[in-house]
Amino acid sequence: MLISFSISNFLSFKQERNFSMAASSISEHKESIIIRANGKFLRSAVLYGANSSGKTNFISALSRMRNVILSSVRLNERDKLLYSPFLLSDSSGGEPTRFEMEFMIDEETSFRYGFSYTETKIIEEWLFSQVKNRTEIPLFIRDEEGIAVSDSFPEGVGKEELTNDNRLFLSLVAQLNGKTAQKVIEWFQNYEVISGLDQHDYLDDSLKMIQNESIGYKEALSLFRNMKLGFQNIFVEENAQRKTSQYAIKTTHNKYGNNGEVVGVVVFDKEEQESAGSNKIIDLSGPLFTTLINGGLIVVDELDAKLHPILTRRLVQLFNDPETNPNQAQLIFATHDTNLLSTEIFRRDQIWFAEKDSIEQTDLYSLVEFKLPDGTIPRKDSNLERNYIRGRYGAIPFITFD
Repeated sequence: MLISFSISNFLSFKQERNFSMAASSISEHKESIIIRANGKFLRSAVLYGANSSGKTNFISALSRMRNVILSSVRLNERDKLLYSPFLLSDSSGGEPTRFEMEFMIDEETSFRYGFSYTETKIIEEWLFSQVKNRTEIPLFIRDEEGIAVSDSFPEGVGKEELTNDNRLFLSLVAQLNGKTAQKVIEWFQNYEVISGLDQHDYLDDSLKMIQNESIGYKEALSLFRNMKLGFQNIFVEENAQRKTSQYAIKTTHNKYGNNGEVVGVVVFDKEEQESAGSNKIIDLSGPLFTTLINGGLIVVDELDAKLHPILTRRLVQLFNDPETNPNQAQLIFATHDTNLLSTEIFRRDQIWFAEKDSIEQTDLYSLVEFKLPDGTIPRKDSNLERNYIRGRYGAIPFITFD
């Protein structure tokens, strides 16, 4: 479970910006809260902002941290790191990118892990752990002078000198069978970052789920039927003549007689005969239900693309509702759909905004910490959609006419 994430000097993020899934003390939608030994956390969060405000860059940062960690094991000594600094300031040239994430791996244990790096070198790296609400303890701390390993991290002792400048110490220790390091790496392996605009990135997951009727299949089929997408069933058919894949997802629709009675069944090819919205719901079903059932984290850019607002709202409700999300999975997504901007759906601390300043760096803030001109925060009975469109919370397009 994600607790917090911070970024600096990455794409449009110059100064450090912090994102939190910790629940504030506000009273609404208590069902959207996950209660753990060390605090209360949110089941979902939504990010709004104008085009080119940094929403996708925020999601890219979550993906980039994960990719740097998982690719570290394969690096040779002279390989370059994935480095995309903020480029619009003289003061940030050549400075390290910095990521830090705090997360829980079980009901009681949390970790805080981060690193800073340039294209050629890991500058800093650190790992802290905490059990319940006890004092956080360091496991290791790395800087340009070396790596200091604590007695609480014996699996790292003696491995300090084996780490190349471009290699993460965490990755090395995990590769050498360090159990704690492997748990941390596994957490990063198990969260999913996807684009709602490119369904082919995750189509295979859904295809395999439907083909094998594996974890999530029954729940996905129930969702399709509840959404009244038109088809009665779904299956995978092998087709050697297909150019892009030898497997195709098929749907079955009722065939009706002159008096409206069901007289048979017609099979549709999903990609060719179902709507764009139906295609997206089907393709999303694999990663969504795998996350819900396993209690993981999924991050989606442009979740609402090609979907009716009511369908998007239903997907959000799957995560916010403890009955459909008993394993405390989390959803973070970016959207332009202001129909969702309502206290009927979200707590104020679940709503975040991205906005660029005068030097085009992205700021990140939640509605619950936003201060109105009179010094107060938005009320829970506010018309959030109307106020956002009117510019009261910032993070909207500013259009000029020459």
